[in-house]
Amino acid sequence: MFDVVKLLDSMEGGVRRASFRTCDAVCSLQIDIELEDDVIRSVRYTGGCHGNTQGVAALCVGLTRSEVITRLAGIDCKGRGTSCPDQLARALSMLD
Repeated sequence: MFDVVKLLDSMEGGVRRASFRTCDAVCSLQIDIELEDDVIRSVRYTGGCHGNTQGVAALCVGLTRSEVITRLAGIDCKGRGTSCPDQLARALSMLD
């Protein structure tokens, strides 16, 4: 119900790039992620509350995938059952 959909997952020069479509319950439409050695290099949201998604993205840089999942999984926005941060955690969980 709140799952993200993987659109892209590629590896080039040691950098993993993945893109996900978010569920309809959140304001953002897509999340693009870059990782190197399981460490977040960048996160970019398409749509959503620009300041909030930029803040979440900036705070994730330099953290491992598992650290971000632990911190963001289950965050709820206005009783929707998910949120833009939770969608990021769900996306990162799909990159095993």
